[in-house]
Amino acid sequence: MTRRTQQVGEFLRQEVTDIIRTELDDPRLGFWTVTRVDVPTDLRKAQVYVSVLGSEEERKETLIALRGAAKFIRGHLKPRMRTRIIPDLEFMDDRSMEHAEEIERTLRGLRREVEPSRRRGDVKSVATPRPLDPSTQETKA
Repeated sequence: MTRRTQQVGEFLRQEVTDIIRTELDDPRLGFWTVTRVDVPTDLRKAQVYVSVLGSEEERKETLIALRGAAKFIRGHLKPRMRTRIIPDLEFMDDRSMEHAEEIERTLRGLRREVEPSRRRGDVKSVATPRPLDPSTQETKA
């Protein structure tokens, strides 16, 4: 990804978020966040990753609403962008926040399992390596 495509992606993330928040009035939109926008070097298409908080049904409804409004959003992008090409918007489901939360829950569970055993003294201490005696080290000639 080039510097230009990163800049365009960040600009699109901000503008698409603003357009959805201020211009769209669709009851199917749930609690959403535009997490990132990936743009290829030709700027023809932009993949807009959206994270939706809620049930699976709310996620589907929000994505359906955003995909249905893609041309409307693109039309509102025209006066805001200083490029000749306005990319087609493709809304994608971003589950990275859910994945991170699942990893955090797993780590918390593992910590809970280890902590009680440490208190009871069940966990054996890990032996620390002793420093090497210089007289026993092999020398390379």
